Amino acid sequence: MLVPIRSSLFATESDSASEPFVPTFACGATFVSSGFLRGASAYGLALLFALASVFLRYSLIPLLGISNPYHTAWIAVVFCSWYCGLGPSIVAALVIVIGLNSVVPPPFHAFYSQNSSQAYAAFGFLLFSAAIIALGESNRRTVIARDSAERKLKMLNEQLAVSNRRLGERVSERTAELWANKERLASQTDTVRSLSARLLRLQDDERRRFGRELHDSVGQSLAAMNMSLGRVLNEKEKLSPTARKSVQQVKDALEQVTTEIRTISYLLHPPMLDELGLEPALSWYVDGFSKRSKIDTSIVVSPGFERLDQELETAIFRIVQECLTNVHRHSESQNARVTLSQENGCVHCEVTDNGKGMPNETQEALDSKGSVGVGLRGMRERVNQLGGSLQIQSKVGCTTVAVTMPKRAYRAAAGSA
Repeated sequence: MLVPIRSSLFATESDSASEPFVPTFACGATFVSSGFLRGASAYGLALLFALASVFLRYSLIPLLGISNPYHTAWIAVVFCSWYCGLGPSIVAALVIVIGLNSVVPPPFHAFYSQNSSQAYAAFGFLLFSAAIIALGESNRRTVIARDSAERKLKMLNEQLAVSNRRLGERVSERTAELWANKERLASQTDTVRSLSARLLRLQDDERRRFGRELHDSVGQSLAAMNMSLGRVLNEKEKLSPTARKSVQQVKDALEQVTTEIRTISYLLHPPMLDELGLEPALSWYVDGFSKRSKIDTSIVVSPGFERLDQELETAIFRIVQECLTNVHRHSESQNARVTLSQENGCVHCEVTDNGKGMPNETQEALDSKGSVGVGLRGMRERVNQLGGSLQIQSKVGCTTVAVTMPKRAYRAAAGSA
């Protein structure tokens, strides 16, 4: 008895879940694998079907007669051409013709009868059987090629899935490494900024201390020496002309040194910045800078400019100081202007000159936030520390440094500290 079965009986459970159903047959202990038989099993099954069709036709002689003996033979030919292959199908067709000639009683003998119509019937059966076998073989090969392609595709899909999984794992690992590096870099950046801010504060404190030491210690000693020379000059009539001239030269040099020491002390940290605020300190510094450098420098302060937090005032003063130093050293400008204003909770400060502008290398480094000089880097650090922004626009004939920082009100405790 023929029973349709699935080809996946010989496959794994996973394969049977993914492969389509292909009708196969088993007869006794003979099974059809992957939809088709091969080798001895194919020949055996084809011969079995051929003999079965001959026996079936012989059994139906009382019902169908002997006029057309090939009724049941077509089923065997179609089956063998579809499932057994070219060789077994040809053998089955020949066995059917010989078998029918053997079992069907006279007057039917396909090869030996003198009746030409019966001979034509046998020839026609073989011809149409050949056509059916050719079509079946073509279809069988197409199905085999398709199954092979499907197996290869399945294998490629499995390999692709494994590759995708491995790639995903590597991407996840690499992403985790990048995030860890980013966090580590951010932590290091915060540490560097914290150290930079601390360094700037220590630098300002050291300047303030050193300025006071110059003013209180060296300045007082120079003042005492000046007073002593003054008493000597009060009795210059007792001195020779050469001695009087020498004492006067020493007194003049001492006064010049005293003035320079006072200027250096104020430049290190002007006392009026803590006592009177940013506006008077900048006005004093701009006036002194204009006299020392011979650069016509002006300052414009918006009306009602209020005092600010000590750290903010110190940062703006140092930025203006650095800008005007750069104007004097590099710009070859004849004039400069400092603008100071408060607006919308922010403090704006601009320093403008009409010099030759910055070199292209410096401008490119500023635009890309690359490595710049110590002065510009210090300005940037001060601005970043206080949450502000620094913009520099430079071309031949005009360079503008604009700083904007959030306003922080003046606190008496901070100012007196």
